[in-house]
Amino acid sequence: MQLFALWGLFGGLIIGTLIVEVLRYMKNPEPLSLRQAAGWTGVWVSLAALFAVSVFLMDGTNKGLEFVTGYIIEWSLSVDNLFVFLLIFQYFGVPGQYQQRVLFWGIIGSIVLRVIVIAGALTLLSYFSWLIYLFGALLIYLGVKLLREGDVEVEPDKNLVLRLFKRLMPVETTYESDRFFVRRRGLLVATALMPVMIVIATANVMFAMDSIPAILAITRDPFIVYTSNIFAMLGLRALFFLIEGIMALSRFLQVGLSIVLIFVGGKMLTAEFVHIPVAISLGVVVAVLAGSVLASVLFPAPKAELVASDEKKVEDRDEEPVG
Repeated sequence: MQLFALWGLFGGLIIGTLIVEVLRYMKNPEPLSLRQAAGWTGVWVSLAALFAVSVFLMDGTNKGLEFVTGYIIEWSLSVDNLFVFLLIFQYFGVPGQYQQRVLFWGIIGSIVLRVIVIAGALTLLSYFSWLIYLFGALLIYLGVKLLREGDVEVEPDKNLVLRLFKRLMPVETTYESDRFFVRRRGLLVATALMPVMIVIATANVMFAMDSIPAILAITRDPFIVYTSNIFAMLGLRALFFLIEGIMALSRFLQVGLSIVLIFVGGKMLTAEFVHIPVAISLGVVVAVLAGSVLASVLFPAPKAELVASDEKKVEDRDEEPVG
């Protein structure tokens, strides 16, 4: 009965927040200011915190800790994903007034994809429990790769889905509206926003590869897996504009995320032999991520380095035409 009530509360909050997001987007499709983005991000995080309290009260301390740990991991990975979204927008030179539409549908697509992947992963694990070791090895591999390579490179010219789409559909090279398709002389033509949407959609598939195994290292409870993932996805549109305004705090975030991925991957591989309480896992995740943010504040990237990075992104974008 308590779990049924929690599912009902979760469903009500999700439907309500999605309606708010749609109405807010329709009323104001312009980019959010830093203050607005910070305010709305605070609202979404507060909703997750209130739901976490409900889980603690109605489902026990252990489940509550699992939700909080899962939410922090998924939220942190979502932050890293949004940096990739930002790089994609910079690569394609998407005007600010059109970024909102791509973000909105990109995030909706992310939520739908997460639900599908979670259902598939939990089903596979119920039949093939040994897959947990494969997921653990994958997380360690991704963590080491992220730690060694550092900044993520956006290379749409190597995106097979985008290349196939361009062969099948004519694509415009200028941004004239926030629509994805228009008719030109009776023919259906993709606008310059459609390639951006395709790159973000395919990126979402890759994001799910590290996101879902990460939460499965904490719990296999479908309720906790679903709710922590979806709550982490809510409000990403506001979080995107907040991140855009505080890029300096991200210098060592990828290092922290790398360590977290390696930790949860190792937890998966050793779960049969070593039991790590959820409270300790939560402490490790919080300490690592907080340390990476603190290090970014204490040792910010030199301005010359940031300028050079921005110039490199502009050069890369100019070399690759949109259409």
